[in-house]
Amino acid sequence: MAKNGPIILVEDDEDDIDLLREVMKDNDVENELKFFLNGPDALVYLRTTTDKPLLIICDVNLPRQNGIEFKTEIDQDEMLRKKCIPFIFYSTYVSQYAVNEAYMKLTVQGFFQKNDSYSEFKNIIGMIIEYWSICNHPNN
Repeated sequence: MAKNGPIILVEDDEDDIDLLREVMKDNDVENELKFFLNGPDALVYLRTTTDKPLLIICDVNLPRQNGIEFKTEIDQDEMLRKKCIPFIFYSTYVSQYAVNEAYMKLTVQGFFQKNDSYSEFKNIIGMIIEYWSICNHPNN
């Protein structure tokens, strides 16, 4: 994991994409942001890039392939597992089923619920980015 690598954001809602851009700017995040509207497009990027992403932040409710299915495909791909990219779910609707699937069957590092408060949203994203920017990791 490169501390200055891109942050991968898998989100299909244009309002949330704009909000994420604003939150990253307000948190002085200098990493390149790479947005994907769905899991299959993000998988193509992850399988072909030489970039070393800092982090993947993914919504659960996505078109074509939901976030759980997307993360399952990453976990089942030996090359992608070796990249050891931290993976965070950040979703409007959080069901206990999705949380259980994420932690009991997948290798996720966090599951957060989107908040209506801009201030809280900014603080949560800031803490996540700061944590992964200083955390030791196999690909440091």
